[in-house]
Amino acid sequence: MLKISSEKSIAFHPGYYIKQYLVDQNMNQRELADRLNTTEKKISELVNGNILLDDELIDGLSLALGTSTTLWKNLNEKYLTTKRQVEQEQQLEQERVIQQQIDYRFWRQLGLVKETRNIDEKILALKRFLHISNLEVLEKRDFLVQYKTAVAEVKTINVINSNAWVQTALNLGNREVVEDIDLNYLKSVLPEIKAMTLESPTEFIPKLRVIFRKAGVAFVMMPNLKNCGINGAVKWLGKEKVLLALNDRRKYADVFWFALFHEIRHIFQQKKGHIIVSTDKNIGIESPLNLDELEQDADDFSRDFLIPPTAYKTFVQTFDFSKTAVEAFAQEIHVHPGIVVGRLQRDQFVKFSQLNQLRLKFKVPVEQPQVQ
Repeated sequence: MLKISSEKSIAFHPGYYIKQYLVDQNMNQRELADRLNTTEKKISELVNGNILLDDELIDGLSLALGTSTTLWKNLNEKYLTTKRQVEQEQQLEQERVIQQQIDYRFWRQLGLVKETRNIDEKILALKRFLHISNLEVLEKRDFLVQYKTAVAEVKTINVINSNAWVQTALNLGNREVVEDIDLNYLKSVLPEIKAMTLESPTEFIPKLRVIFRKAGVAFVMMPNLKNCGINGAVKWLGKEKVLLALNDRRKYADVFWFALFHEIRHIFQQKKGHIIVSTDKNIGIESPLNLDELEQDADDFSRDFLIPPTAYKTFVQTFDFSKTAVEAFAQEIHVHPGIVVGRLQRDQFVKFSQLNQLRLKFKVPVEQPQVQ
């Protein structure tokens, strides 16, 4: 390329000036190649901007054209310097387009980046926190969340924000100090975690954090990021620590608890070396793993651990789905009645408009890390 330019800068390849010289002197490339004792192919590559000057060419040109070696060295250096400036300006322009698709307030409200209205400062802050050299990395469908390229419904803005959410969860998970992973301990306290469904978030979240730290789980509750379809993620961070990240957009308690046990099951699946991402349905995720099988297994585990299958079968066979009956059944299996209602609604035993007075809505508190 003989010329590269942006709105602010322009760079000419040294070959541009040699090409002009050949025209002015009515000289062909073969003649110049002979004078420089090189090949015509090399001169062709030079005048077309495909190669830069080397020391041999610089010395030869200074003698053949009656110029100084400094002239050609300076032309080389000026081209490289300006070319880099132009490329940086072009990159920044593309990054500005990407940044406009990301809600900077998400990271600012978490205390992970500093407040600024300058878009270029936002870009730099995001790149530093997300550990990427270019925001274009977030557009890659195979970066952290591996999207199927054939799924038309998945837009670039979804890919960008999904990758950004997962990377944020990974960063926060790496900051968590936990004990070495102990799956036996985690399995033993599952009934204790289930009993927390009867408590408020202010009661159970501190308890959950203590349990997870002891089990070697970096538990990260994250706010929902606009245009991100990620519900949760699990990834082993080395041999003795595993990340469990959840999106806090689940306003209903039953959905939160189902999601939590779903992700816990992914921990027990022990798919080390992979990020298992739970997403909205039909979002088009692919992986070297059999995700459909893993997701179904996690769904089954969460469903059946919260509501034992035999007890549930006996209950639904009564066809008594009154408020009183649901509350009595929930008390029998030691879960919040809203969890039973959510299950009945999904299984179409009752309408989604029924029994919602038993479904609890809450907001799970999200810890506020600080800018580092």
